[in-house]
Amino acid sequence: MEDERIALETPIGTLDLVMGPRGVRILSFRGKWDGTVRDGVAVPVGRLTPEARKVVSEIEAYFAGDLKALDRIAVDPEGTEFQLRVWKVLRGVRSGRTVSYAELAKRAGNPAAVRAVALCNARNPVALAIPCHRVIGSDGSLTGYGGGLERKRWLLEHEGALLPSGVRQRS
Repeated sequence: MEDERIALETPIGTLDLVMGPRGVRILSFRGKWDGTVRDGVAVPVGRLTPEARKVVSEIEAYFAGDLKALDRIAVDPEGTEFQLRVWKVLRGVRSGRTVSYAELAKRAGNPAAVRAVALCNARNPVALAIPCHRVIGSDGSLTGYGGGLERKRWLLEHEGALLPSGVRQRS
C-alpha cells in the first residue's frame, strides 16, 4: 500500500496527514497559526481509504471535545530506538495532563537525557496523536512547539490542562 496524503482543515489550521499501512506516519501543522479559530474539520471524505477515514473521524472527534479520540489513532512514525521509546512514553500522557521534559526523560528510562528528550519532541512527526504539546518546562512554562506556542496554548486549554488565563491546572 502506498502512503496516503491528506490535508485537513482544523479549528487551528491545516494539518498534513500521511497514512502508511500500519498507521499515521506524519501529522503536522502547516505554517504559523494566525489565531483565528475555525469551525470543524473539513476534508473530502469520499476518496479516503477506510483507515484514513477512521483517523480523520478521530481528529474530528478530538476537536469536537472527545479528548480520548487521539488515543485511538494508530501511529507508525520513523525514528531511532530512543525516539520511538520517548514517543511511546509520551503517548501515555493523557489529555488534560502535562509532563515536564525532565519527567519525560525519567519515564523513558534516562533521567539525564532531558535535552535528548527535548530533541525527540522537536522531531516528533505525529503531532497531536503523539502529544508533544503536553510537554512543558519544569517551571510550568510553555516551551517550544513546532506548531507554535499559541497552538500549544490552545490545545492545552482545549484539553483542560490550562485555564484560559494560561495558568496550569494542578494534576
